[in-house]
Amino acid sequence: MQEVTGLFGIAQLLRNFLSLYLPNPQWVDVIMTLINSGAIFTVISLSAVVLVYAERKVSAFIQMRIGPNRVGPWGTLQSVADMLKLMSKEDIRPAGADRWLWVLAPMLLFIPAAAVYVVIPFDDQAIFADVNIGIFYFIAISSQATLPFLMAGWASNSKYALLGGMRTVAQMLSYEIPLVFAILGVVMLVGSMRMSDIVAAQSQLWFVAVQPLAFIIFVIAATAETNRAPFDLVESESELVAGPFTEYSGMRWALFFLAEYASLFAAAAIATTLFLGGWNGPLLPGWLWFLLKTAAMILVFMWLRWTFPRPRVDQLMAFGWKILLPLSLANVVITGIGIYINQG
Repeated sequence: MQEVTGLFGIAQLLRNFLSLYLPNPQWVDVIMTLINSGAIFTVISLSAVVLVYAERKVSAFIQMRIGPNRVGPWGTLQSVADMLKLMSKEDIRPAGADRWLWVLAPMLLFIPAAAVYVVIPFDDQAIFADVNIGIFYFIAISSQATLPFLMAGWASNSKYALLGGMRTVAQMLSYEIPLVFAILGVVMLVGSMRMSDIVAAQSQLWFVAVQPLAFIIFVIAATAETNRAPFDLVESESELVAGPFTEYSGMRWALFFLAEYASLFAAAAIATTLFLGGWNGPLLPGWLWFLLKTAAMILVFMWLRWTFPRPRVDQLMAFGWKILLPLSLANVVITGIGIYINQG
C-alpha cells in the first residue's frame, strides 16, 4: 500500500488511479492538468468568499463594531448573500464606451491574478509548475495587471474612470521597482529563482531574519500593488467615485474585487515563500504550515488597511521613489557585501 503524505502524495495517488483506466499517459497528463487548474480556481473562489468575510470582521474588531452578524451563524453567509445580490443586478454599459475593451477589462484583470498561483508551492512538491524562473514568472505575470485597469478607465468614456486608470499606471509601475529589488535580495542569497529552492534554503533559518528590510519593503510595495488601503488611490471613493470601476455594475464590478482578493492571497503566499520558510515547520503537515503563515500575512495586510490613513497621490509617489527605492537598492548592496564577505 503506497503511503500518502501531503498534497503531493494525494496527487500521485490520483495519477496512479487514472493510469489504471487510461493506458495512454498523455490523457493522464491532460486530466491531471485540468484537475490542477480546477484546484487553483477553487482556491481563488473560496479564498475570495472567506477573505471578504474575514476582512469585515477584522475591520469591525479594529473599529470596535460588530460586523456581519445577520446572515447565517455569526454572519458567515454574508459573502454568499452579497454574491447572489451582485448576480441579480442589471449589467449597464455606459453610452459612448468602447464596447469590447470595456467588456474585456475585468476578465483580463482576473487572468494574471489567477496565473501567479501556478508557481506558488503549497507543500513539498505540491506546485503546478516548479520552473527555474519562478520568481521572474511571478513578477512578469503580476505586472500585467496594470493594462486592464487602464483599459477599464479609458474604455468607460468617463473622466473619473480615466483618472483612476492613470493613477493605477503611475502607482503600480512605481511600486513594482522596489518590490523587485526586495525580492532580488532573496534571490542573491539562494542563487536560484526556483520557488522550491528558495523554500529549501529556509529549512533552518527563515529569510525574514536575514532580510528584514526587504521583508518590510515587500509588504509595503505589495500593499500598493494590490491597490489596498492606505494605497487605494486607484479607487479613492472620496475623490474619484470608484476609479476605473466607476461605470461597472453587477458581476463585472465584482470581478475587479475578486481579482483584488486573489492578488491579496497570492501576495501573502509569495511573502510566505520568500521570507517565512514556505511549508517548512515542525510537527504539522507542510500544507497546513503554509496556510497558517499565509493567513498570518493576510492578517497583517488587513491590519495595515484599517489602521493607516490614505496619503495624497503626490505623497504616495514620493514615498515610493524617494524612500522605498533607495532603501531597496541599499538592501541589495548590503546583501552583496555580506555574501562576498561570507564567501571570503
